[in-house]
Amino acid sequence: MQYIITGRNLDITEGLRAAVMEKIGKLERYFSPATEVQVTLSVEKDRQKIEVTIPVKGSIIRSEQVSNDMYVSIDLVEEIIERQLKKYKTKLTDQAQSAQSFSEAYLEEESEEPEAIVIKRTKRFAVKPMDPEEACIQMELLGHSFFVFRNGDTDEVNVVYKRKDGSYGLIEPDF
Repeated sequence: MQYIITGRNLDITEGLRAAVMEKIGKLERYFSPATEVQVTLSVEKDRQKIEVTIPVKGSIIRSEQVSNDMYVSIDLVEEIIERQLKKYKTKLTDQAQSAQSFSEAYLEEESEEPEAIVIKRTKRFAVKPMDPEEACIQMELLGHSFFVFRNGDTDEVNVVYKRKDGSYGLIEPDF
């Protein structure tokens, strides 16, 4: 795997670089040698945060972990990504185009049965036309983290969502 390690509000020391390479390096058996791994380490007050993004054709494998110790965050993020890979192996490898990013040994491994997805509740509601700002207000009034609405300008179904930093995001279809 090829590593791109960057730091925000933090100088990447050789010790940090070695810890990232050692822990994330355990994932090498899952990927082909050409797979690129983007690692961002950041410090905000007492929060030590690591973000790992592994783009594979057709999807992205991503995890973000925060703790008060960067080395703990590095340990946690490796465990999360490995768990994601094991859980979604069947789905990822079913897509032939994404399979080429993974190693042959990993693809040939016996996989666990994927957990069944259970939908516990179905909601139906009228989707009235509104602008994204109005949708954000409606989302806040409901106390939800996202809101589905019909955009009054484009007449397409959109989604607004609340981001971790408190700002808002808009998802629009791309045809």
